[in-house]
Amino acid sequence: MDRVRLAEFLRTRREALQPEDVGLPRGARRRTGGLRREEVAALSGMSTDYYSRIEQRRGPMPSEQMLAALSRGLRLSAEERDHLFRLAGHATPPRVPRGDQVSPGMARILDRLEDTPAQVVTHLGETLRQTPPAVALMGDQTRHTGLARSLHYRWFTDPAERLIHPEDDHPLHDRLFAAGLHDAYTRDGRGSRAAAIVEALLEESPAFAAVWREHPVLGPACPAKRVRHPRLGLLELHCQTLADPDRSQFLQVFTARPGSPTEDRLRELSPIGAART
Repeated sequence: MDRVRLAEFLRTRREALQPEDVGLPRGARRRTGGLRREEVAALSGMSTDYYSRIEQRRGPMPSEQMLAALSRGLRLSAEERDHLFRLAGHATPPRVPRGDQVSPGMARILDRLEDTPAQVVTHLGETLRQTPPAVALMGDQTRHTGLARSLHYRWFTDPAERLIHPEDDHPLHDRLFAAGLHDAYTRDGRGSRAAAIVEALLEESPAFAAVWREHPVLGPACPAKRVRHPRLGLLELHCQTLADPDRSQFLQVFTARPGSPTEDRLRELSPIGAART
């Protein structure tokens, strides 16, 4: 617990928050901006004495429940809440993953990429939305249900899923998907969807279990890859990735080196349409 920096952080956030921000009247007698200590305490459901002692560097170590209450009372962002927990000597709480709704920012960008293979996926490899060229390139990946919604799960349980990549590249993808699940499991914890996928794969796939025990670490979110298309042949693609601020959704855009045979073939994806579905 860093008492000095914790007190300073709480004070700066209290002084930056205005009464109007939390539905309180400013009142004629208020001479300075920001909230009073008693107002923060009331908003956080704790006594004024308890909050004041923390801000005066003499209070006890706040519990996780108290820190969560302070985060709500001070209207902290997710990043500010995590910083508060670390200053108080606690591990940061898990963040609740976003649902299946594509974030507005991601959707606006994807709408401008209708002639490009692009898709929005979750941190579990669940495809939420694809452009028509992406469907033509990799098939409709949004049609899956249950655990199979996760490409990480399908890769180790559905032999047909592996046909899209040359066999020489399979070990690389084994490690990539296992590393992605390690990262998701660490973020989301036990009882999460990530944990359910991991537990199922440990039972169903010896190949996954072997790679999982090696604890691979996640590298580039979407590295260069080779894709075998039934009509266009082998394609050598680069993948650019844009992460949402909370890193629960990723926009993947697939491109080819300018002047390469793959670039010429990618232009044929739109007329092909959903040939792979």
